[in-house]
Amino acid sequence: MKEAHAPFVSEWKTVDQPMVDRFADAIDDHQFIHVDPERAKAETSYGGTIVHGFYLLSMLTAFTRSALPQAEVGAVEVNYGFDKLRFLNPVPVGARVRGSFKLENETPRAEGVLRSYNARVEIEGTERPALAASWLVLTVVGDQETD
Repeated sequence: MKEAHAPFVSEWKTVDQPMVDRFADAIDDHQFIHVDPERAKAETSYGGTIVHGFYLLSMLTAFTRSALPQAEVGAVEVNYGFDKLRFLNPVPVGARVRGSFKLENETPRAEGVLRSYNARVEIEGTERPALAASWLVLTVVGDQETD
């Protein structure tokens, strides 16, 4: 195992209501806490709508573009899975979030390298992250196939 590195941090991104609404349409999850600001404000302690946890999870890939070194030419990075995933703090719609990635482990494999990252989605102005995960990313080199 290589020595763990300092975290790589992405740029901030604002998650607005139209983004949340499009995600709700894509996954067919229109629970009012995500898509109805008036009802969410009246009926919950959130003060308005909150971002889907799975939307935040899906943003990890986008966050890597401004945080992590890009794969070498001829290599493809694929999601391999998660060893642990927790949604720790709700994100109000309109908040700014960013990704933080700390390389924990690199394991050579026949098809490339399996990397494990301590990944977090941070909320601007808040100590506790929205999401914490041990994310596995497989870098496949050349014409290898994965199952």
